[in-house]
Amino acid sequence: METKALESKREGRPLRGRVAVVTGSTSGIGLGIARALAAAGADIVVNGLGGRAEIDRLCERLADENGVKAVYDDADLMDKVEARKLIVRSTWSFGKVDILVNNAGVQHVSQIESFPEEKWDSILALNLSAAFHTTKACFAAMKAAGFGRVINIASAHGLVASPFKSAYVAAKHGLVGLTKAAALEGAEFGVTCNAICPGYVWTPLVERQIDDTAAARGLTREGVIRDVLLAAQPTKRFAEVEENGALAAFLASDAGASITGAALPIDGGWTAH
Repeated sequence: METKALESKREGRPLRGRVAVVTGSTSGIGLGIARALAAAGADIVVNGLGGRAEIDRLCERLADENGVKAVYDDADLMDKVEARKLIVRSTWSFGKVDILVNNAGVQHVSQIESFPEEKWDSILALNLSAAFHTTKACFAAMKAAGFGRVINIASAHGLVASPFKSAYVAAKHGLVGLTKAAALEGAEFGVTCNAICPGYVWTPLVERQIDDTAAARGLTREGVIRDVLLAAQPTKRFAEVEENGALAAFLASDAGASITGAALPIDGGWTAH
């Protein structure tokens, strides 16, 4: 028997009955989004890296705390076949995919002249091409159903550039372009596509960048945080993963039906410069 608290959580939730696939959702922004969508009532397909026992516990918490279903899919999104199979398997499990959040990403910091070509290829594959393949795999079904939400987690670097991040900036600019094209194609069918463009959010990905950036620029960790990462954000603070989750949940709901083709910054004013 459900507790009164769980019954209360089930009532009036805007995503109840929806199914969401969130890539890169075992940590960081992706996990924050998965939690927000589950809290709004969506069943969740988790995808990402980590130990299987830990991920199983994560899925159990998402399910138990929100009264939804949560399953894990270990698709390697660097492989376009696996990216498509993620959607196929999710559809087998739940009968449909209503919401797709393309969040998985990777970063490398280096000068262009010494930027490893294999890093360029892997960043473009995961940060951009994977989003195309997952979107392609679910787009026709969304159009046929008359409802779909594709949310691409781009970056402030999808709107502006920074040095030493050529592949990441190129991929995120490309993701914003893909967002606009998909929005136009889905507009008459009830399918929206938007890009969330975070500035610096305190996540494992950003934390790993600090030492790389310190080495590339000859700075201390504290100097990177103060003079590089937060220098561009007028608020002078890292954004929270929960802020990104809240925006994703809104865009995924019926209230977001008229927002499509947008690149929405959560960047503390960075791109207002």
